[in-house]
Amino acid sequence: MSLSEEELDEYHDGLVRLQNPHLELMDQDILYHLALGSESHDLVEMFGDVKFVCMGGTPKRAEQFAQYMMHEIGHKLPTGTTLVDISQYSYRYAMYKVGPILSVSHGMGIPSVGILLHEIIKLMYHAKVRNPIFFRIGTCGGIGVDGGTVVISEEAVDGLGQPSFDLPILGKVVKRPAKVDKRLMRDLKLLADPNDPYPTISGKTMCTTDFYEGQGRMDGAFCCFNEKEKMAYLEHLRDEGVVNIEMESLAFTALTHHAGIRSAVVCVTLLDRLKGDQINYPKEVLDEWQQRPQKLVSSYIKKFLKKKGRVINENFGNIAVKSPRRFKLVQQESESYD
Repeated sequence: MSLSEEELDEYHDGLVRLQNPHLELMDQDILYHLALGSESHDLVEMFGDVKFVCMGGTPKRAEQFAQYMMHEIGHKLPTGTTLVDISQYSYRYAMYKVGPILSVSHGMGIPSVGILLHEIIKLMYHAKVRNPIFFRIGTCGGIGVDGGTVVISEEAVDGLGQPSFDLPILGKVVKRPAKVDKRLMRDLKLLADPNDPYPTISGKTMCTTDFYEGQGRMDGAFCCFNEKEKMAYLEHLRDEGVVNIEMESLAFTALTHHAGIRSAVVCVTLLDRLKGDQINYPKEVLDEWQQRPQKLVSSYIKKFLKKKGRVINENFGNIAVKSPRRFKLVQQESESYD
């Protein structure tokens, strides 16, 4: 069982710890894909008040969630300013800050979310953030559940049903458990509106490395199985407690757990895969559905801030440059790094 934030505070100061002694020997830690650096920017000034890191797939979704949370928590930007993509010089991820909330795009798939998590976790470390909470907010395919259902992952498994993120490192496979914070999961589920026409459920999430064949789809460029075999596989997943399929939860849960960071995955289903492979709902319906996990996470954040009496510091979040020379170097490195 995971410890609560209050219990964790009894054992340490809540600061994010990195399991990499080599970083201390570096002149500067450049977060290439965020266009930030530990010596070029005053990361404590910019991000020291962060409590929540919310991740979604696309830059547009990251911006929309940031705009939504500005309204929800009553965050006001200084006169004459607009919401800014802090990582605009990286051209890879988008990142917006609204008070204690970071809204970041993570791209598609395990490699993309994995790269981002390494750098976001290091950002939390350099900014001396205490006890951050991470959310992945996204879309998925349901297994035996209708479109519009919100799924809170209680465990992430790979395509073979194993609850671990297996990463080849120096020629050896390193297994990292893909665990969610059970208390956080339960707290989110309790916030679901009982009068909502769409249910909010929890269950296993299967995370694949492929959108087509790896998810049992028959509409890709290749397919080596028939309808009967596909249905048998999907029904097997349902019998094993899998309720949805997506492409990021395994790395997200494994890396946040490995870093000792509380996290949760909240997705909305866009279709029931037992009924087909392609999405056939109107855009306005899909847009409304995609707001559902955002609203649930927003409810948690607002309840947390109200309970803690959290005061938003308007001075945090502006670009705070410590060294113009290093700042230019970070921009150049981020723009050219592939």
